[in-house]
Amino acid sequence: MVVRASTLVPHRQGLRPLASRYNVDVSSDQARQIASADFPTRWGKFRIYGFRGEFGTPGSPRDEDAVALVTGDIHSVPPLLRIHSQCLTGDVFGSLRCDCREQLEMALAMIVEQGAGILIYEQQEGRGIGLMAKLQAYELQDQGLDTVEANERLGFKADHREFTLPAEILKALGVSSVRLLSNNPDKVAQLERGGIRVSARIAHEAGLCEHNLRYLETKARRAAHYLELPATMPPTPGSAS
Repeated sequence: MVVRASTLVPHRQGLRPLASRYNVDVSSDQARQIASADFPTRWGKFRIYGFRGEFGTPGSPRDEDAVALVTGDIHSVPPLLRIHSQCLTGDVFGSLRCDCREQLEMALAMIVEQGAGILIYEQQEGRGIGLMAKLQAYELQDQGLDTVEANERLGFKADHREFTLPAEILKALGVSSVRLLSNNPDKVAQLERGGIRVSARIAHEAGLCEHNLRYLETKARRAAHYLELPATMPPTPGSAS
């Protein structure tokens, strides 16, 4: 089921606070809770959990870290969930080459408006290739390559991300079904392979401008992302009208 964001109805009645769980270790088989703390934000109050996952093979283990921001009752109904991959250039510096910061802020606002939900923030910069490789890919994009072509020129796949850790974090939090904020069909498939039911996929489009149009077109064309791109471009934020 696909839901447009405008059709969502807040689930505020009968909210059960998580205070009784706040200092309880909520580890799963593959995700170990490292820390938890109160986390007030400009959108609202969350609880922030730090998790570490242990993956790989016995001869080549690897650790992966992520945080989960949790608010409200996440058990009575499938909660809103956003899995957000780290983007230093967008999340911190406000880059217009992508829509990452706008998606992050939109997700936090929607979760608070609903009264309950989870945001998982993964350290998978540049779709898993890392910051320096991502900047090299930017350089190739300036020369005319799209995001997939740039990754492949550098010897990478189009997308190196895996979503095993988010599925394990959800299990640790006692969540088995979610309403996923995403345009990415692979994210839906990977969560369900990991044992998490996606009861609804909610379109999550934000931040379109002239600087990221080709990036978004490539997502739709090369990675089958569900995007409704307009026939005419909106003005770039901060530009003169």
